[in-house]
Amino acid sequence: MPDLLWDDVRNFFDPDLMGALPDMCVPDASVADWEAVFDLVRSSGWVWEYSEGGVAGPLPSAAEVLSRPVDADTADLRVWPVPDVLAIFRPLSADEIGFDVDLRELQGQDGVDILCGFLGAIGRRLGKPVVMTGEGDHGNPVLGFDPAADRVVLLADPQLTDPSAGHPQ
Repeated sequence: MPDLLWDDVRNFFDPDLMGALPDMCVPDASVADWEAVFDLVRSSGWVWEYSEGGVAGPLPSAAEVLSRPVDADTADLRVWPVPDVLAIFRPLSADEIGFDVDLRELQGQDGVDILCGFLGAIGRRLGKPVVMTGEGDHGNPVLGFDPAADRVVLLADPQLTDPSAGHPQ
């Protein structure tokens, strides 16, 4: 059985409500957690590309990436857990693993299952929660991987974001 059902969470996958690029994060992370994510990406069979300043190259260690000078070119780790679904990790600090996904690529039950599988893979590797908030809405998670439940769970009521209702249902 899926972690979440499309009919229950469609509002959280609506780019107009959540922003096209909602924020995903693992709070309270460390360099070792980043390295575990890098190892997961390398070993998962996912297609990926690491770049600095738009120039592709090999994926260095997390310690190397996170110790780059503040004024260094932006580092991006682009990961395609399945074809046509892109997650972009931006290793800016050791204490939070942040990445974006494009909700336009995650529509319907297949999109929900893909996102739940991806968040679950990261959360299980780290043994930590992985949460999703609306674009730029840190601190208000709507769903996320819960390590204790070993699945993705709702963290907010998706009906409260229904624009057609005009009020909470």
